[in-house]
Amino acid sequence: MDRFPWQKALGLLFILLMVGMMLQNLSGQSQPAALPTSYTLFKEELRRGNVKLVTLTEQAVEGEFITDVAVLGTGGKTRVFRTSLPPLADPELLPLLEERGVEITVDRSAGQQVWWMVLANSLPWLLLLGFWMWTMKRAQGASRMGPFGSFGQVKARVYDAQVPQVTFQDVAGLVNPKRELEEIVDFLRDPSKYQKIGGRVPQGVLLMGAPGTGKTLLARAMAGEAGVPFFSTSASEFIEMFVGVGASRVRDLFEKARAKAPSIMFIDEIDAVGRSRGAGLGGGNDEREQTLNQLLGEMDGFEGHEQVIVVAATNRPDVLDPALLRPGRFDRQVVIDLPSLDEREAILKVHTRELPLAGDVELRLIARSCPGMSGADLANLCNEAALFAARESADMVAPQHFDLAKDKVLMGIERPGLSDESERRITAYHEAGHTLVARFIPGMDPVHKVTIIPRGAALGVTQLVPEGDRHYYPKAYLMGKLTVNMGGRAAELAVFEDTSTGAQSDLKQSTDLAEK
Repeated sequence: MDRFPWQKALGLLFILLMVGMMLQNLSGQSQPAALPTSYTLFKEELRRGNVKLVTLTEQAVEGEFITDVAVLGTGGKTRVFRTSLPPLADPELLPLLEERGVEITVDRSAGQQVWWMVLANSLPWLLLLGFWMWTMKRAQGASRMGPFGSFGQVKARVYDAQVPQVTFQDVAGLVNPKRELEEIVDFLRDPSKYQKIGGRVPQGVLLMGAPGTGKTLLARAMAGEAGVPFFSTSASEFIEMFVGVGASRVRDLFEKARAKAPSIMFIDEIDAVGRSRGAGLGGGNDEREQTLNQLLGEMDGFEGHEQVIVVAATNRPDVLDPALLRPGRFDRQVVIDLPSLDEREAILKVHTRELPLAGDVELRLIARSCPGMSGADLANLCNEAALFAARESADMVAPQHFDLAKDKVLMGIERPGLSDESERRITAYHEAGHTLVARFIPGMDPVHKVTIIPRGAALGVTQLVPEGDRHYYPKAYLMGKLTVNMGGRAAELAVFEDTSTGAQSDLKQSTDLAEK
């Protein structure tokens, strides 16, 4: 059913009115300025000797030729009239004109002037018609986009013609999360395999983990494995200052995804709109809740034949609304932890595939010295090592380049050393105190590096590297950490019989650890 009958009727009336005014205008312009008269009167005036000038034109009207005639009237006044020559040639006309000495001219541009006149009079109306058609097209386009026009459309990146060339083989580690997602990929490849036995694929997958652990990479790998269109957007792009825009953009995104089903829709940082409802007091919070309500309605309205999988990522699952996590929406929740030692080694292998590594580079040793690093941190580590090698114009990335990169990533950029000898002695004894205490406490992590070169905000660093990954920390180990943190201050007190502000960071870390 046409949604705009009044607009089409108005447009038709406008076109008829415009055509009528054009015809009226052209008919008025086509009338000559001279008075029309008969051919008989023209010959009478010619015989009397009153005709002084005859202008023949080539404009044909119903098979006749039109002639402009200038006649000398009484009192010396000249009048101009127009007459039409008969279809049959008059043998008396030309001799009579020569006998009376009438000046004869031929105007061959009269026909061309008429066409230029038609074009000049039609151009403004054609411009108005074009402007009206453009306005109607914009109005109909805005009706399809919603009440906000293109402002209500979401700016999602669509990887359709070329699906992201990322597969699960490019995702190092994350064995358990990949196993959870492979089932969904298998459904997108062959949905009949599950539908014929009454199985239902999860409507949504929520990826939860710390920043940089590979949530977005896993979503792109899903699309690469399944070979389906991939819609990528951020939840913050739904929210605007105008009420209703977020809900309109949610509808637009789901309509696009359904049109290209089977497809994968990825919403990053979903906690921007998925926070628990009821905490807002108005304003932007109402807009966020309307957007969340629209998202809940769209996800719950899925049908099996649509084959649209919603994948979302967040590092704050504790703040999400319970309605978003219930079965029927995000059925499957995948937790992505920080990589283990073996996974860190595998990630380093992926990010060093294109780097010319020296023969003495041991990725296992580098992975062991980087506990707590995410996949993004390890990628940055490999890139910084390559940059250090390029600065030295080296042909290969050596172990010392990885050491420099690791120090930069973990401890900050190297700063100029202390110029005062007394300050260097205080820093040296302070770091030696940490090292000495760490060596004699049972169960403490081994000392990896000690330096008094300032990095970041610290004037010196004592780095302890665990031999393996830990998930539980015994009380004895935590008490040992407190003791090592106080080792630097104790060394200053024992050697210089005084303390300095160098233990400020140690005291802060120890206080935080003791409170926890």
